[in-house]
Amino acid sequence: MKTRGNVAAALLALFLTVPALAACGSDGAKTSCSLNSCTVTFDRGVEATTSILGIEVKFVGVNNGQATLSVAGEEVSMPVAQEKDVAGFKVTVQNVSDTEVVVQIAR
Repeated sequence: MKTRGNVAAALLALFLTVPALAACGSDGAKTSCSLNSCTVTFDRGVEATTSILGIEVKFVGVNNGQATLSVAGEEVSMPVAQEKDVAGFKVTVQNVSDTEVVVQIAR
C-alpha cells in the first residue's frame, strides 16, 4: 500500500533528523544530549568548549564556588544548583569539583 510506504518514509526521516537536532561536539568536555537538553562535564584546567543545541558553551573558570560560563556569547557566573535563563536556555550548574564542572543546559 502506498500509505504504509509514506508512513515508513516519514518515520525514517524522523529518525535520521533527531540525532542531528541534538548533535553535540566538544573540546575538553564530555556531553550527553537528548532532543531538548544536554549535560556537559567540563574538564578544569583546560580551555573547554562545546557546541550543543545549536550554541557554543565555554567553561571560563571557578571563583569562590561559582562557575563562570559563556553561553551563546553571554557570560554568566552561578553557584551549584542555581538555574538561570541565559540566551533563551535554562542553565544549571550541577556540580563543581577540583577536576570538573557539570552543567545542564536545556531549551
